[in-house]
Amino acid sequence: MQGMSVPESLSSRTGWRVLASCRPISAMRSSSARAWQELLALLCSIWLWVGAAQRTGPTPTAQNQGPKLKFRLAGYPRKHNEGRIEVFYNEEWGTICDDDFTLANAHVLCRHLGFVAATGWAHSAKYGKGVGRVWLDNVNCGGSEKSITDCKSRGWGNSDCSHEEDAGVICKDERIPGYVDSNVIEAEQNQVEELRLRPVVSGTRNRLPVTEGVVEVRYKEGWAQICDEGWNPKNSRVVCGMMGFPAEKKANRNFYKPVSKARPKHKHREDFGVPKRLYLERQQLSYRLHSVACTGNEVHISMCPFEFYKGNATAACKGGMPVVVSCMPGPLFTTGSSSKKKQRQRQQQQGQRVRLKGGAKAGEGRVEVLKNSEWGTVCDDRWNLLTASVVCRELGFGSAKEALTGARMGQGMGPIHMNEVQCTGSERSLWSCPYKNITAEDCKHSEDAGVRCNIPYMGYETLIRLSGGRSRFEGRVEVALGTGSSGGPAWGLICGDGWGTLEAMVACRQLGLGFANHGLQETWYWDASNVTEMVLSGVRCAGHEMALSHCQHHGNSLNCKRTGTRFAAGVICSETASDLLLHAPLVQETAYLEDRPLHMLYCAAEENCLSSTARNANWPYGHRRLLRFSSQIHNNGRADFRPKAGRHSWVWHECHRHYHSMDIFTHYDLLTPNGTKVAEGHKASFCLEDTECQEDVAKRYECANFGEQGITVGCWDLYRHDIDCQWIDITDVRPGNYILQVVINPNYEVAESDFTNNAMKCNCKYDGHRIWVHNCHIGDAFSEEANKRFEQYPGQLNNQIV
Repeated sequence: MQGMSVPESLSSRTGWRVLASCRPISAMRSSSARAWQELLALLCSIWLWVGAAQRTGPTPTAQNQGPKLKFRLAGYPRKHNEGRIEVFYNEEWGTICDDDFTLANAHVLCRHLGFVAATGWAHSAKYGKGVGRVWLDNVNCGGSEKSITDCKSRGWGNSDCSHEEDAGVICKDERIPGYVDSNVIEAEQNQVEELRLRPVVSGTRNRLPVTEGVVEVRYKEGWAQICDEGWNPKNSRVVCGMMGFPAEKKANRNFYKPVSKARPKHKHREDFGVPKRLYLERQQLSYRLHSVACTGNEVHISMCPFEFYKGNATAACKGGMPVVVSCMPGPLFTTGSSSKKKQRQRQQQQGQRVRLKGGAKAGEGRVEVLKNSEWGTVCDDRWNLLTASVVCRELGFGSAKEALTGARMGQGMGPIHMNEVQCTGSERSLWSCPYKNITAEDCKHSEDAGVRCNIPYMGYETLIRLSGGRSRFEGRVEVALGTGSSGGPAWGLICGDGWGTLEAMVACRQLGLGFANHGLQETWYWDASNVTEMVLSGVRCAGHEMALSHCQHHGNSLNCKRTGTRFAAGVICSETASDLLLHAPLVQETAYLEDRPLHMLYCAAEENCLSSTARNANWPYGHRRLLRFSSQIHNNGRADFRPKAGRHSWVWHECHRHYHSMDIFTHYDLLTPNGTKVAEGHKASFCLEDTECQEDVAKRYECANFGEQGITVGCWDLYRHDIDCQWIDITDVRPGNYILQVVINPNYEVAESDFTNNAMKCNCKYDGHRIWVHNCHIGDAFSEEANKRFEQYPGQLNNQIV
């Protein structure tokens, strides 16, 4: 029977007839009967073989054994390739809990949805809370599974989660080739995903940020308006928050009314000349929304009750006009002279009790609050968008785009001041919201809360670009100046003289590419552009600016020593960065004086660790008085701290028999209360390694055997007080009151997410024989008033330190 096929008609439609005939034929006695019997036997065997083959086919997979699964994206605000992940199981739509959720899980789910892979995932119901069952919990995929049913989990419907923990996915916007869209991606019609303010008054159309205009929502391929019937300031507050503004203000609607309706019988002074500036556009209005009724606390207009116009909406809103909103910008985005702008920023910062740290862009970072004159963090328990929005508006930004948990903006140091903060969204300050105080067991800095706020669109990223790099995160920096012959902007290069990490930080921020890994003064290997003219020189940034145009530079007068294109400025950007902090209490605990004989200081003198007067000493006789202390340097950022130079360029020091990966890693200074330096020391990074790490972090860097140097995130490097150069030579210092200052990474050689916490200060009293060191703290850990008191410290009257 091998190689024989049976027609479907025989095996299915007539199979029952063959079966009926497969029985002994006793009535047939002739030779013809025997022939019929043989034929029937042959047909029966064929039928039985086909039936067996059908019954022993491939075993169904786990997915098609049970109910058929469907997947969709839902929620708001979102794009078509992201959202709350929902699964249709057992004839019911439900969600997936974010417990133990990973990017590998998101990869599998995005493939279910027809995308090639995932680029991220979201927790804590970022896209809104779902309804119905939480179908899956503690999902654990490897990433290569063909179905979510192949991943480990607690089983269908077995979950201890609420919808506040609904997981979301962000898929790569690339479809699987040949994918048939059977899992319909939810594009809910009753939803507003994108909104804009369209300026129509002359004089404001080209001005950024746009603070006033007609509110429009994305609809199909264009934009539609909202009817202003019943519109109130609470709705305007929500719109302004989405646009990056902390508050709304009353708009002059007369500017936007049709001419026939806007002309008053008697002109008031403020209406003089109005007809020239009226809303005179000829396009036919297309209304999409009406009856919007926000409470004012929503972070997105999608969360407000509203109604859609159905059918032909061109005749809608007969009694009204398009919604017009006017917003008040925060201090960072106000227009006007730079001096007034800085003055407004200083006024806002004075008395400020909330700040953001560790973010790459304006309006994002770890939330820190001031209590008892000391800055501390906020625990992420019950941290949500409403609470995050209060922080954002308090700081002069719009509503919150994300409420970040799990120290996503790096870990802070010092106290954790607040836990379980629960705002309604209407509070003017985070301190006005109910919260709990912290006990030792409640929270760790691995739970520090953060925010990403909506900020106004400023168009800064259109003023510079990168060229020649291997990826969009690196390249030679080109700036737009004026208009070129083709009508577009004219591009030019930046002189590499003096270009460093701080300038690169601003460039990466302006492009929205995170932090700077390196600021490069030579870029000959990126010579791929036809832009060859050097147009900007002398760029000097403080590091916090939002655009290179805000930094100091030579203006129109170019002053560049090396004008060839190979010496143009370049950057390598990164989404994450390290953040080094000194453990201040250890300095205070370990400080002491030592009179060390000169014959034991030859190596230290060779590495320039003694004061300049040591050269004139009577070597090897005599001694130097050294203020010794230990340094414990933590990396609390989101990327490992690595030396700028690779191993091939490290310098070998024969005397101490080790390599220096950074010539100057730390500055040690002794200052008078008015800031005059009276003694100094420095520390080369002869061994950057992971001395100890947090419980769940593995050591990665070790100096032994010419190993890689660095400090892993969550680890620290310890320089003990008894090693060479771990001191300040105070032999020539007179008795008095001083400030001990330690600055890590003083020359900004390696990029960090926050340079403001690199300095540590202590009060000192030296009587000529003994030294008292106390009140050690990170430079930005105290309030301005506390820092002023610190600088004015009169000194100890006795040895009783209070």
